[in-house]
Amino acid sequence: MKRTVWLILAGVLMLGGAAPALAQDPGWPEPQPHPWRDRGVIIRSHRVDVSIIDQVATTRIEQVFYNDGDAPAEGTYVFPLPVGAAVSDLVMWVDGKPVEARILDADEARAIYDEIVRKLRDPALLEYVGAGAIQASVFPIQPRSEVKIEIEYGQLLPVENGLVHYTYPLRTDQFTRRPVERLSLSVRVTSKDPIGAIYSPTHDIAIARDGEFAFRAGFETSHTRPETNFSLYYGLATSEISANLLTYRESADQDGYFALMITPPAEADTGRVIPKDVIIVLDQSGSMEGAKWDQARDAVKFVLEHLNPRDRFNVIAFSTGTRIYARELQPPSEAPAAKQWISGLEAIGSTDIDLALREAMAMADPERPTVVLFLTDGLPTEGVTDTATILANVKAAAPANVRIFTFGVGYDVDTLLLDQLYQTFRGAGVYVRPEERVDDEVSALYAKISAPVLTNLTLDFGAILVDELYPAAPLPDLFAGTQLIVTGRFRDGGATTVTLRGELDGEERVYSYDVRFPHNAGGAVFIPRLWATRKIGALLQTIRLHGEDPELVDSIVRLSIRYGIITPYTSFLITEDDIFTQRGVEQAQMMFEAEADAVAVPSGRAAVDAAESAAGLAGANAPLAAPTISARSGAGVEAPAEEGDGRVLRYAADRTFVWRDGMWIDTLYDADSMTPVKVPFLSDAYFELLALDPVIGEFLALGEQVLFVWDGVAYQIVSG
Repeated sequence: MKRTVWLILAGVLMLGGAAPALAQDPGWPEPQPHPWRDRGVIIRSHRVDVSIIDQVATTRIEQVFYNDGDAPAEGTYVFPLPVGAAVSDLVMWVDGKPVEARILDADEARAIYDEIVRKLRDPALLEYVGAGAIQASVFPIQPRSEVKIEIEYGQLLPVENGLVHYTYPLRTDQFTRRPVERLSLSVRVTSKDPIGAIYSPTHDIAIARDGEFAFRAGFETSHTRPETNFSLYYGLATSEISANLLTYRESADQDGYFALMITPPAEADTGRVIPKDVIIVLDQSGSMEGAKWDQARDAVKFVLEHLNPRDRFNVIAFSTGTRIYARELQPPSEAPAAKQWISGLEAIGSTDIDLALREAMAMADPERPTVVLFLTDGLPTEGVTDTATILANVKAAAPANVRIFTFGVGYDVDTLLLDQLYQTFRGAGVYVRPEERVDDEVSALYAKISAPVLTNLTLDFGAILVDELYPAAPLPDLFAGTQLIVTGRFRDGGATTVTLRGELDGEERVYSYDVRFPHNAGGAVFIPRLWATRKIGALLQTIRLHGEDPELVDSIVRLSIRYGIITPYTSFLITEDDIFTQRGVEQAQMMFEAEADAVAVPSGRAAVDAAESAAGLAGANAPLAAPTISARSGAGVEAPAEEGDGRVLRYAADRTFVWRDGMWIDTLYDADSMTPVKVPFLSDAYFELLALDPVIGEFLALGEQVLFVWDGVAYQIVSG
C-alpha cells in the first residue's frame, strides 16, 4: 500500500491524512511517536550552492531522500521561497530527469499551506504565510530506496542601506525529529563594488575573502536538525572604512533597534597600519612550570614573529621580581635575540603583578599606541596583593594610549582584576582553561589586533536620537580584518548622516555615511535579541565587578524573560511557573540574586565561567540560539509531547515563547492585566486571525496550542 507524503521545505516529509491530537499527560511524558514526524522518508543529504554576481543570486539545491519504510511513498514537493524572492530560471530534476515545477505566488502558496495544515492538523507551514513556493510532483520513493531532487533558481537581491541580503529556508526542526545526515551550504559572491561587512546572524560561517570584490562563505555539519533558516548580509563599501545599518521597529509608536556594522579593509596597506608598541608582561612564577610555561614562551615568540615593520617591543617577565629584555623598546630586528632570551627563562618564584604592570606602564610611550599583553596563571602573592590597589596603581601610571589585553591561564586567577584591566583599558580578555593551549589562544587574539587602522573612535548619529549603545563609549580600536558592530535603540526615524571619527598616526580622520532610520514597523527581527544579549552581558559584568544593584537585577530578569536570553544565572526563568505575573518576576529577581551570590568570588572555575559568560554576551555578534534545557529538571513544567526533545523555549519573529500548561506562551503576555481571547484551532476565526499579518503565522506555526499578544490583545489558540 502506498503512502502519500508532502515533501516540504528542503525535503521534509509529512504523511497525508489527519493526525490525531496528542494527549498532554500530567508529569513528564516520554516522547510519543508522531504520525508523520517519526517514520517514513529521511534526508540523507542536503547540499546548497549559491552564486551571487552583482546581486543576482543563483541557488542550486541537491537533496537525497531515503525511504526507510516498508511501503512506497509518493506525493507533492512544496518548497517555500524566501519572502520577496522574484524567482526566475527555475529548473528541477528528480533522479536526473527533468520534471515540471510551478512557481506559486504568495496567494497560491497560502492556499497550499492552508490545505496541508487542515489535512494534517499541524500548523508548522504557517511560518511561511506571505511567501511564495515551488511545487512539483515527485515520483514514488520505493521502500529502502532513495531519490535525488535538484533545483536551481535565480533571484535579484535587494540593496538597503548598502547591504545585500540573501536568505535560504533551511530549518527542518518544526517538521521532523529526524536529523539531516549531511548538510552543507556554500556561498560565492562576486561584486563590481568593493565588499565591506560580511555577516550571518544565524550561522557560524567560515569566510574567505578573495580581494576586495569577492568572497566565499559557508558551513557544513552532519546529523543535525536545522533550527533556523540561513541568512547572510554583505555590505557594499563606499569608503576605506565602510558602515552599514540594520534596523528593526516592532511598531511605529515604539523605539526601534539598530546594528551598525563598521568594517575596515580586510588587509590594510602596510604603510597605513598604525605603528604600535607591544609590551609583553609574562608570568614566570613557579606555578607556570611545565607544559603551560612552554606554551606561554611559544606564544610570546609568535607575537615577536608577527610584528609590523614600524612596531617596537619589549618583554617583562615577572615572578618575585621582574626581568626585562631591554631597557628601551626595541625594533622588530631584535626579535630573534629576544626569542633566544625567552627560551632561557625558567618558571620560578612568586607572583608580583603590581610591580610588573607598573613597570610596563612606565615603559609606554605616550606618543605611540601601546598594546600590553598580560599573561598570568595566578593570584598576586608578592608585593601589593589587593585588587583595588593594583588597579588604582595601573590607572595612575598608564598613559591614555595604552590598551591592555589579558590572558588568564587556568582557574587560579583573579578574574575581577583581569576583567577590570581589559575593560578599563579598552582591550579584551581571554581565559585559557587547563585543557586549552596557551599559545593557540594568544596567537588567535594577536592575529586580530596586530594591524590597528583607527584608534580613539567616536560616533555621531546626527539628527537621530540614539541611546543604550553596546559596546558603550569609549569604543574599542579598529583593526584590519575585523568588524565592529554597535547596537542600540533609536527614537524617531528619518535620513541622517552618521559620522565616524578616529585617529591615524596622531591625525584625526573623519568618515561620513548617509543612512535612513525607518519610521514604520519591520526590519531584521534578530536585532532586538542581539541588543538584549549585549545589554544583559554588560549588566552582568557590572554586577560581577561592582556588586549587585536592585535596578540592574530587575533589568536582567525582565530582559531575559522578554527576549529569551538565558544565562547561567537566569536559566531557572524558563522552568518557573509564574514569570507572567509581577509576583513571579519579583521571585525570579530574588532567585537571580541568590545565584549571583553563589559565584561572587574572584577566582576558581565558577569565577572563570562567570567571566567568560558575561563577556561572551556583552561582545556577541549574533543573538544566542534558543537553549535546550532538560525540562525534567524544571519545577512544574511539562515537556511538550509533540517535541519530545526537552525544549521549553522557542523564538518566533521577534518574540520569545515559553512552554507552560500545555501551550506556548508569548513572554509579552501579562497574566495580571490580560484576559485571552480564545480561538478554536483551524476554525474560521483562526484563519481570519492568520490573515491579519504574516507575522502571526510564525506564532501559530509553533503548534496547536499557542497564546500570543497582538496589538495589546492576548489570543489563545485552543483545541477545536
